[in-house]
Amino acid sequence: MLRNPVIPPKALFPFCHALSRMLEAGVDIRKALETAVQSSRDGRLKDSVQDVSRRIGSGWDLTSAFREHADRYPRLFLDLLQVGEQTGALPEILSALGDYYEARVARVREFRSAIAWPLIQLFAAIMVIGLLIYLLGLIGSSRPGTEPVDFLGLGLHGTSGALTWFGITFGTLAGLYITGKLLTRSLSGRLVLDPVLLGIPAVGSCLRRFAIARFAWCFSLTQGAGMSIRPSLTSSLNATANGAFIAATPIIWNAIHSGHSLGDALRMSRLFPAEFLHFVDTAEQTGTVPEAMQRMSRQFDEDAHRALKTLTMLAARAVWAGVAALIVFFIFRIAFVYIGMLEGATAEALSV
Repeated sequence: MLRNPVIPPKALFPFCHALSRMLEAGVDIRKALETAVQSSRDGRLKDSVQDVSRRIGSGWDLTSAFREHADRYPRLFLDLLQVGEQTGALPEILSALGDYYEARVARVREFRSAIAWPLIQLFAAIMVIGLLIYLLGLIGSSRPGTEPVDFLGLGLHGTSGALTWFGITFGTLAGLYITGKLLTRSLSGRLVLDPVLLGIPAVGSCLRRFAIARFAWCFSLTQGAGMSIRPSLTSSLNATANGAFIAATPIIWNAIHSGHSLGDALRMSRLFPAEFLHFVDTAEQTGTVPEAMQRMSRQFDEDAHRALKTLTMLAARAVWAGVAALIVFFIFRIAFVYIGMLEGATAEALSV
């Protein structure tokens, strides 16, 4: 099944915000949970929260109750929930989580809206070419005893040719989409895919900045709440949702455990830019790591946002250019075949 069992950010952010507000106002935790989930349309969220409420009524703590549904919640959500419960800063943690998930939803929506029109153009071009294959096949079959003219040079004619064209093009697009879904859903897939994506100039820069913004945000939040360094570091690297950063967790932790500073440990991963590392070095010297990480999170998020706009613009232009090139190719192909037919007919007439 392609549907991800993990509850998506678009369902989590209103739940986190509502739960944060009610806990801040002093509402009982069970009542707050039941109220916060009432307006949700996600059945997975409703069912799990109802079970969490029942377990709390039986004496469970909030984190343990939610961890019984670990397959439905992002690891970051569960880790920060534990931090909030242990430190007494649960409303603040939930509010920060709500902001984080809401920003993710906004980024995805922005990217989809930017790429929608080029994809419509691509779909229309595929349909036009398929219709052309079908119509030219009909014209060729209307003259018995003659082979249909292959205007497109693809060896495709008529109904069967059009269906073959649609099967190849839409099948390829569907295959790429499904493969991407499966790879990004599992950690093993991200460990393979993300390092490759980081090596692509424009794409890698955008993904790296988003990952660093999430890392800095989570590290600031967990350190500010008093979490010890190892779980804080692990949660922050997991918050990047990037396989390359997650895979670097042992390298960074072993360096810190061996006595290296945080800046040097991050430097050993070869994932963080010099600008970020200089900030970390300075913050460690002044004892202001959480505050510096919070500032860097905002800065890198803004940079990533600008990079995403540039990337979507480039992607839109690339799709448009591909569609235009495809149309121009087929126009010239048809023109050359037609000219060849006219020359052949003229030569035949002159020979007579």
